[in-house]
Parts: sequence; C-alpha cells; structure tokens
Amino acid sequence: MKKLLLMRHAKSSWDDSDIPDHERPLKKRGRKDAERMGKLLKSKELEPDLILSSTAIRAKQTAEIVADTCKCKKEIIFLDSLYMAEPSDILRAIEKNAKDKKTIMVIGHNPGLEAFLQIANGKVESLPTASIAYLTAPIKDWSELQKGENIKLKKLWRPKDLD
Repeated sequence: MKKLLLMRHAKSSWDDSDIPDHERPLKKRGRKDAERMGKLLKSKELEPDLILSSTAIRAKQTAEIVADTCKCKKEIIFLDSLYMAEPSDILRAIEKNAKDKKTIMVIGHNPGLEAFLQIANGKVESLPTASIAYLTAPIKDWSELQKGENIKLKKLWRPKDLD
C-alpha cells in the first residue's frame, strides 16, 4: 500500500505587488498553517519518506516548515515541473521520483492539485491553502499509479477544520 499526500502551498504574501508570482513568500498565517499541518501529519504518523515540491518560494517554504515540524528528516526534491503543474505533470513527477518510497507528499498549486484530486477521487473537492489530501493506492510500485484508478481519498484536512 502506497500513501500519497497532496498539499497546496500555505498562504502567500501579496504585500509587494512587484514580486513575480514564483517569488512570493509565505505570509505569517501561511507559516502558522504549514506548521499546524506538519504537526497534524506527525500526530497521524503520516510523515512522508519523500517530499516533492514546486520551486515557487511559497511552496519551498511550506515544504521546509512541514518537514521540520513533522520531524521528517527525509529528502525534499524541488521540481520546476510542479510549478503550476497539470495532473499529468504531477503523475510524472511521482512516477519518476518516488521509486521505493512508501509515503510521499506533493506540494504544489491549484488548479492542478484540485484537478488531480478530482480525477483520483471522482468528485470535486476544494483545496484551500495549506490543505492536505491523504490518498492511498493498493500498489507495489509508483509506476502502477494511474489517473483515476487505484487511488482512494482517505481524508482531507483543511487548516480551518483544525480550529
């Protein structure tokens, strides 16, 4: 059984409108939410063996905070292909990088993450910033992962649900 955690980056700052989208950092609330979600993963014993993250600053910061907070001392791979990725890009990133890992996390952006989740789950779910979708797949190798097949949504956590 493989476990897949899809996380939308935490809330980013719009304080400086001159900063390009890719370079926007997290705002204070985003840092707090990323930390809360990392603690949640730790409490559920869902620490990822590998984190695949977009190269956008807000996604990188989210990945680093979550990894630090859940005491995940594993590898983080930053991929340009996950910046504004389509579902097929997400699937390729998983198949190419996850290899023998049991639990992986993908940190990225909407609308691609919501679209991937919709294909996997068969229904529309919203992924506000810092939300995590926990999915399982009864497969031995990530290359067996198919869009919409063998994937089941187990739980969806949104920061507002933790208040």
